[in-house]
Amino acid sequence: MNRIDITDTLSFSRIIYGMWRLSDDTDTSPAHVQAKIEACLAQGITTMDQADIYGGYEAEAVFGAALKAAPNLRDQIEIVTKCSIVAPAGRYATARVKYYDTSADHIRASIDHSLGLMNIDHIDTLLIHRPDPFMNHLETGAALDEAVVSGKVGSVGVSNFKPHDWSLLQSAMKTPLVTNQIELSLTAHDAFTNGDVASLQERNTPIMAWSPLGGGSLMTGKGQVQDAIAKVAKANNVDNAAVAVAWLLAHPANIMPVMGTNNLSRIKSLCDAQKVQMDRETWFELYTAALGAEVP
Repeated sequence: MNRIDITDTLSFSRIIYGMWRLSDDTDTSPAHVQAKIEACLAQGITTMDQADIYGGYEAEAVFGAALKAAPNLRDQIEIVTKCSIVAPAGRYATARVKYYDTSADHIRASIDHSLGLMNIDHIDTLLIHRPDPFMNHLETGAALDEAVVSGKVGSVGVSNFKPHDWSLLQSAMKTPLVTNQIELSLTAHDAFTNGDVASLQERNTPIMAWSPLGGGSLMTGKGQVQDAIAKVAKANNVDNAAVAVAWLLAHPANIMPVMGTNNLSRIKSLCDAQKVQMDRETWFELYTAALGAEVP
């Protein structure tokens, strides 16, 4: 498994295991979660993606129970988690409305909650989950710098930020932002042409890609793009998911697909994407199918 340097001392596996559905599984026991982590590690997938809001604010605790039962796993993985979304669920059940909170107090409290729930002493990378239209960038930036200085967080990044959101927050920070997790797939490809990918590529900033299978539609849906994927899949003796992920891996912008599944057999095949031969023409064949027309 190839790796991507995030900082001078931290790297991520090229494919990341996403835990947004972890607490939705019928079996959330520490042993079963441990089996998922070990299936990832067997393939060289070492980076685990979490968020405080996942599973109605329950997924981090499910993950933490597994780490408590098997503490040896912590030194083998990198943990990413996110904060800033407040929704009327879990510990925020009394919230009157879903909103974003990038205040210093909320960031500090979120970090401490995440550390406690996951039974860890530091978060490798903390992301601000969504751009906050009410953000005081000076306060947010200072809080993120403080989190790194304290040792509770190793590095910080963002999720779903546009280039101007990134620039605003970074302007108030001493610590460099290290990644942006954005939606990218053959069904959500606008970021390749609207400046989102280009901006990060210009900064040499690795990109985390959420929903790389288009919410599952690239595996189960029917249409021109699925037909094109199936053709490549057959030629490479892999499934459609592997081709959709390979399409992202082939791009020179250092894209790291975040793969979320609770199916242990699917977890064990996440690295099949590396078997796919994806040259430039094949990449554009798939892109053309996704566009529904040839490129201009």
